[in-house]
Amino acid sequence: MPRLSEGNHLAVANPLPKDAASELDPSRCPVRDVLDHIGNKWTALILLTLQAQAQRFSELHRAIPDISKRMLTQSLRELERDGLIERRVYPTKPPSVEYRLSSLGESIMVPLLGLVEWAERHHADIRQARVYFDGARDSEPA
Repeated sequence: MPRLSEGNHLAVANPLPKDAASELDPSRCPVRDVLDHIGNKWTALILLTLQAQAQRFSELHRAIPDISKRMLTQSLRELERDGLIERRVYPTKPPSVEYRLSSLGESIMVPLLGLVEWAERHHADIRQARVYFDGARDSEPA
């Protein structure tokens, strides 16, 4: 299980020897690879929106009004590529398309909802810390 160690560096329960760790390619790190997509604010909002039910593109866009259509399209493609959502096309005229969480997408909801709960519980603390930090920085000599 990853944990923060002294100096706020990510450590693992069984760290690699230093010489082996230095040879690892960061682009092959599973945590970075997954968090690059899940950490995107649009991805989390889309997944949270699809948690309740399958939705069409226009429904998603109404639910997340500050995302552009282009960014929504791109985000949906990335989520489908990662296997987190499924895209279903129905043979109507014009064809209708809906998006739903896949079983893999459903499995990420537990940690994602945990993060949402944590954010809601600690949001006031974070905002207060920001005000304190900004005030302290403003009073420092240049």
